[in-house]
Amino acid sequence: MRENRLRTLWQTQQVAINGWLAVPSAFSAEVMAHQGWDTLTIDLQHGVIDYAAMVTMLQAISTTATVPIVRVPWLEPGIVMKSLDAGAYGVICPMVNTREDAQRLVAYTHYAPRGTRSFGPIRATLYGGADYAQKANDTIVAFAMIETAQALDNLDAILSVEGLDAVYIGPSDLSLALGCRPVFDDVDPPVAQAIAHILERAQAHGVKAGVHNGVPDVALKRAGMGFNFVTLGSDARILAAGSQQLLGPMRAGLPRPG
Repeated sequence: MRENRLRTLWQTQQVAINGWLAVPSAFSAEVMAHQGWDTLTIDLQHGVIDYAAMVTMLQAISTTATVPIVRVPWLEPGIVMKSLDAGAYGVICPMVNTREDAQRLVAYTHYAPRGTRSFGPIRATLYGGADYAQKANDTIVAFAMIETAQALDNLDAILSVEGLDAVYIGPSDLSLALGCRPVFDDVDPPVAQAIAHILERAQAHGVKAGVHNGVPDVALKRAGMGFNFVTLGSDARILAAGSQQLLGPMRAGLPRPG
């Protein structure tokens, strides 16, 4: 089976640099994948990507060594299993709030006897290899998003679920849950404390921890704290920022009427 380089990075104590895909385009996904991201996450929860577009984006990513991950819209077995069948090597699931939620996520991402995933790796076999069925349970990575007050209350119970590989922090939703501004980087003190607490408890349970970031300085700081997986920017944000970098000097340098 094709190696999951995310697991290899973690086994060698390295931090994975993750990019985010919000544009429903195989070509933009291919361009991003060829830039050297360790992993790329296709976002089905927010934005405009549907399942058909996701499949073409997974195909584009597979032309490189970048690991394909999908953030599913919700904890629902159909989309989790279809994303894996399409060739995702990791699933990030939003709003995992209880131990039971985490158990369901693990079940949906693993074949029996370790889970309840239905068998039908239509494209996953093409991507992963002929022995996909035998090795998928030990290859796929399952992330539970911790982003609510309820999840914080149940954190240790969630982290104790066998088969849960990692947690992923969405700072914006976590901020809203704690009555703070919904931002990625310059979070309010209660959110900073919650992020540090989630990381500390994940490390205590031997679970990997990831976090969403907006700028390199913050991503590097959080990697230094001990996060194993740091997201830095989306294709849509990069497109907008790059356009502004070009347009700003041009508009400032052009003569104005009068």
